[in-house]
Amino acid sequence: MNPPADKPSQSYDSFVHPITNDERGGFDVHVYFQQNVESEVKFATELWERIRRECTLTITILKTRTNSPSTVPELRVYRIWDKPIGPHPIAMFEVNLFTPAQFGAFIPWLVINRGPLSALLHPNTGDDIRDHSQRATWLGQPFPLQIGLLRRLLEKRAEAAQNNQ
Repeated sequence: MNPPADKPSQSYDSFVHPITNDERGGFDVHVYFQQNVESEVKFATELWERIRRECTLTITILKTRTNSPSTVPELRVYRIWDKPIGPHPIAMFEVNLFTPAQFGAFIPWLVINRGPLSALLHPNTGDDIRDHSQRATWLGQPFPLQIGLLRRLLEKRAEAAQNNQ
């Protein structure tokens, strides 16, 4: 049996370093579906709608650094992409998770409700290549990501940012 702790771990309130704890969200969840399989398109669209209805209430949290209230969505749900985009090899939609509590609630929900779809979970640490590869976790069948394409996109973004300075 574990010895009793004096207080709960800080990991219940914020993601561990180097995972972000800001507006970007600590984790991205990419839910994949085969855009040429009608039943998967239908299931993905229904799941996306269900997530938007059930999981996107706006909540107010207290920012620990400034002790000022901040309103964030419970989850941020992006549009459905009906074709490959960026490093993602098939159609998908993305959900951002902002807190460990959201992660703890949403991921078990998704495990039960994702049906035939696969999902890629990855942290956001600022190292996009490593986050999408070494630090990634899959629910269901994994799909090979286009990491080389992601690397080129990041290089172009960095180049553009440097040119704008």
